[in-house]
Amino acid sequence: MRILIIEDDTKIADFVSNGLKQAGYAVDVMGDGEVGLQFGLNNAYDAAVIDIMLPGCDGLSVIEQWRKARITTSVIILSAKHSVDDRVRGLQAGGDDYLTKPFAFSELLARVQALIRRSTHTSEPTVLSYSDLSMNLLTREVTRGGKKIELHAREFSLLEYMLRNPRRVLSKTMILEHVWDYAFDPKTNVVDVLVCRLRNKIDREFDPKLIHTLRGFGYAFRLA
Repeated sequence: MRILIIEDDTKIADFVSNGLKQAGYAVDVMGDGEVGLQFGLNNAYDAAVIDIMLPGCDGLSVIEQWRKARITTSVIILSAKHSVDDRVRGLQAGGDDYLTKPFAFSELLARVQALIRRSTHTSEPTVLSYSDLSMNLLTREVTRGGKKIELHAREFSLLEYMLRNPRRVLSKTMILEHVWDYAFDPKTNVVDVLVCRLRNKIDREFDPKLIHTLRGFGYAFRLA
């Protein structure tokens, strides 16, 4: 899952970005409204968190231009403005939710998750599983054949992405976009390295093997 943050207050942007990354999301952060507008027009995001007061282009204008371009990314508006009229203007501009500052990150995360569930028309599972491998999204615990497996944050994110897309061929670019942010060079070998690390933990001592390499295409999570 990939999220765009458009926020010019670096403290708030870092606070939200770090929290979302720890929750397993890939995050892009823009501090300018015009730049954020273009990123939203040219890249696919599962959700966006947008401040109203921005340099370059204000947040409501960003949302309005996305909607005119038929960009359906779910948007949470962040604002220090608390009045009913301000909330109404934000929602009428095309925002899906409105959160006033200051806010608790746990509430923001819950709202992001709710918007993604709504936009994909799916309920959010608490456990993902395939074959004898299981991932608990609440406790962050991964087991295979009843044996607990310790994963680092990137490994967990990659495995979650694969578990959400079983049998689907995932290209290196797709993995980069969902596990990292836009700044990574698609020619880098970080995907190969991460897949190798994950494979060593969930496949090396177990059968059947679940992570398969399709040379020239990418990787697939499936039974042999």
